[in-house]
Amino acid sequence: MKSVLEGRPALKAEVEKIAEVAGYLWQNGWAERNGGNITVNVTKMVDDEIRQMPAISEVKQIGVTLPALKGCYFYCKGTGKRMRDLARWPMDNGSIIRILDDCASYVIIADNPVMPTSELPSHLTVHADLIEKGSDYNATVHTHPIELVAMSHNKKFLGKDVLTKILWSMIPETKAFCPLGLGVVPYELPGSNKLADATLQELQDYDVVLWEKHGVFAKGLDAMDAFDQIDVLSKSAKIYIDSKSMGYEPEGMSDEQLKEMTVAFNLPK
Repeated sequence: MKSVLEGRPALKAEVEKIAEVAGYLWQNGWAERNGGNITVNVTKMVDDEIRQMPAISEVKQIGVTLPALKGCYFYCKGTGKRMRDLARWPMDNGSIIRILDDCASYVIIADNPVMPTSELPSHLTVHADLIEKGSDYNATVHTHPIELVAMSHNKKFLGKDVLTKILWSMIPETKAFCPLGLGVVPYELPGSNKLADATLQELQDYDVVLWEKHGVFAKGLDAMDAFDQIDVLSKSAKIYIDSKSMGYEPEGMSDEQLKEMTVAFNLPK
């Protein structure tokens, strides 16, 4: 069977980028078993032929109505699928879906009837918000970075911007590449509406949100951009934890040094 990616270099490149990110998540130890999700808005890469493609699944309900998504198309990691497999075979471990005109349901159109992640409603809710705001962001990534999750088990880190300041201070690049810092959502049941709502609220001010005792959720221009931000924050968390394991409290960059960075790199204050 011909893949929807054949003859469509832009769409093929985007899916290959998603597969590359999936491989990084697995190699970093952030995607055990079927852990984590990636959802990318690929509407701009869809042509008339794709729009006419018949559904290869029954109509599925999203669980919420999202008017901003009318006519949109998304690549979604499949439910129960492993990132390490998606990295090798992205169209066997994920699928492209079409949002229907009621904005409350979807169908799978390619390549295989791989059901999207069970967390699709929360991912699509974020995408709808991005579209409504006119954002250029097209990707959402959820994964389980070890050091960041470890730090979330300590309540002293979970106050507003406490962890952001620590992570920014570990290495200059963290503030440069993650200028909005890290939002925090207190523990909620995975896949619940409460978790989705709290995440959406934090994403108004941050690009990356830490879910207490669970993982992180990031938005980005594409899957690689979202991954990069998680990667930089994770590096800072590792520096902090490695310093503590060596028996000392890391000094971190001073407030003056962080202010100097903010001015020099024209970063948000």
